[in-house]
Amino acid sequence: MRLFSAIIIAVLLIILLLSGVSELPPFGNPYNPDNNELSHSYLQESLKDTGALNIVTAIILDYRALDTFMEASILFTGIVVISILFKTRSAK
Repeated sequence: MRLFSAIIIAVLLIILLLSGVSELPPFGNPYNPDNNELSHSYLQESLKDTGALNIVTAIILDYRALDTFMEASILFTGIVVISILFKTRSAK
């Protein structure tokens, strides 16, 4: 019964993933969402706006700095909580 349930879940997951992939826009289409004015603005204005020579660094550390800081804060909080849990369990 367990094997049958695993097979059914795997087939349903494969169907779900394939239906999601079928909805992706065609490759190379100039009207795809990744070819919008924001990406062109990042490519042309990042050196002037941020002073960073590397576009990836400009986007991560200047345009998205607050978002990156919050992600790092959440990861740090998770590490602290796990460390506290392990320390409490080893003390008992």
